[in-house]
Amino acid sequence: METTNEHVYGVDEVNAKLAAELPHWTLEDGWIRRKYKTSGWKATLMVVNTVGHLAEAAWHHPDLTVSYAFVIVKLVTHSAKGITDKDFALARKIEEVIGWQPGKEGGGLEGTPNEDARFKYIKYDA
Repeated sequence: METTNEHVYGVDEVNAKLAAELPHWTLEDGWIRRKYKTSGWKATLMVVNTVGHLAEAAWHHPDLTVSYAFVIVKLVTHSAKGITDKDFALARKIEEVIGWQPGKEGGGLEGTPNEDARFKYIKYDA
């Protein structure tokens, strides 16, 4: 793989970008991270598979912590030994796809009926 000199963001820069662009993500131990709460194992696996697809397509792979009702996604650019634009770009795409609520868009797709426990999926932040 090609090695590039990527800009590594400092702590203050990372925190500012997260606050402005990814408010549900935090900086912790040199990684940007996000915990997605789900309604159970089926939804957790769907989140893991979605993140896996996006990461593979981007060729930038997060660390995941997987449990019954949550998934923690952690990103860092190992080759640069810090947070780079790659991490922010993948985090934005993950956030866009996992957080998608078609019912709020007013189109033909109604979205998951969360009021029925049989169909609950992601525990959306808003």
